[in-house]
Amino acid sequence: MTAVMIQGAGSNVGKSLLVAGIARAALRRGYSVAPFKPQNMSNNACVTVDGGEIGRAQAMQAMACGLEPHTDMNPVLLKPESEVGAQVVVQGRRMATVRARDYAALKPQLMAPVLESFRRLRAAHDLVIVEGAGSPAEVNLRAGDIANMGFARAAGVPVILTGDIDRGGVIAQLVGTQAVLDTEDAAMIAGFLVNKFRGDVSLFDDGYRLISERTGWAGLGVVPWFAKAHLLPAEDAQDLPKVSSGKGVKIACLALSRIANFDDLDPLAAEPGVDLVMVRAGQPIPGDARLVILPGSKSTRGDLQFLRDQGWDIDLVAHVRRGGHVLGICGGYQMLGRVVRDPMGIEGPEGETAGLGLLDVETVMTPDKRLTQTVAQHVETGLTVEGYEIHIGRTDGADRARAFARIDGVDEGAISASGRIQGSYLHGMFKSDAFRAAFLGKLGVAVDPLRNHTAEVMGVLDDLAEHIEAHVDMDRLLQIAGVR
Repeated sequence: MTAVMIQGAGSNVGKSLLVAGIARAALRRGYSVAPFKPQNMSNNACVTVDGGEIGRAQAMQAMACGLEPHTDMNPVLLKPESEVGAQVVVQGRRMATVRARDYAALKPQLMAPVLESFRRLRAAHDLVIVEGAGSPAEVNLRAGDIANMGFARAAGVPVILTGDIDRGGVIAQLVGTQAVLDTEDAAMIAGFLVNKFRGDVSLFDDGYRLISERTGWAGLGVVPWFAKAHLLPAEDAQDLPKVSSGKGVKIACLALSRIANFDDLDPLAAEPGVDLVMVRAGQPIPGDARLVILPGSKSTRGDLQFLRDQGWDIDLVAHVRRGGHVLGICGGYQMLGRVVRDPMGIEGPEGETAGLGLLDVETVMTPDKRLTQTVAQHVETGLTVEGYEIHIGRTDGADRARAFARIDGVDEGAISASGRIQGSYLHGMFKSDAFRAAFLGKLGVAVDPLRNHTAEVMGVLDDLAEHIEAHVDMDRLLQIAGVR
């Protein structure tokens, strides 16, 4: 066996970051490594080299491994569309939309493609680092499980269980998980990690010993808080900036209820001259924002209503009247138009919803989903923009005559007559350094033209690998994984 699985004693214990760091550390030791997550739930997706989609965290882990993202790295992706339902994406392609209560009946069909993807990765690499989802302590969900112990048992992959000491109760997290697992599941756990420690690690020596004595598991380390984690792509919208820094040109992004592909914001958040603010439910759009971004959404019509419920439609009109700029990306672009029609009920109930009317375009939802990595030319500057498209729907109208970009000679996006309202289906546009500098420069942001966002992220991943090497028993972990 040449794989090991990082499971968590709870949600948000830092599994994604640990997998990225461990994978990067193993890569730097000379191993060919790949990430794998059997099942993920996220609306923050990435278009893969084979034309499908996976969770953004696995794309970041692929980057840590020096690989292009591939659908095998996350064979089951759940994309919430409502409070009770989600789109099920299997090996990169939409399979169905199901209610949460019906997903359990679907899970037995999903183990086969999960194992197929895992075996392909294992055959192609020296080591596969697997990430669990949620926690194996949720034993009420154990039947048909493909995300944690169900997968570990089916694939014969040993488990390292991780606890989060920052939120408190880490001893109970780890010891309690063993207590609720059945004997065969508990036997899969070969060791434990304590993550997100702040302060003097030696102060936890007694607790660390107690966990090992109570469980019989090998302790693989206490990992201190990694201060640069915020510089890596976030998987959860709750990890995005919550308050204004008070420094730089203010850019406000609306935190929609079904916000999707919000990693579009990462390069902006990293710019020293930008004060990126997430406007959350119940908050007004800041009056001093230079630019307001309407991000992607998994439910365009639903989020149009959510936007209106917050009074953001009124705020946007005032923002534009003051001379402010607006950028809509994907679903946000659709919202800026006059109407969004869904005659087939693809995103929800059949019908149509009035848009914000800030762009003279209309959108019709269609069953065909566009999934592609894209190289475009920004019309205004002529600069190359690399990104990806992941959307349903066709958008057309008078403002399309002023294109945002061109893709293979075809116009893409729309711009208002004033030039201050822009919409595009291109995700990831701000990772293109020259374009980002030019776009922000027009807003009055002082930008270092030599900044290379991708290189900075790679540097943080190297720092993370060194952090892991310093605090995790990598030799023991690789031994558990079966690496020779």
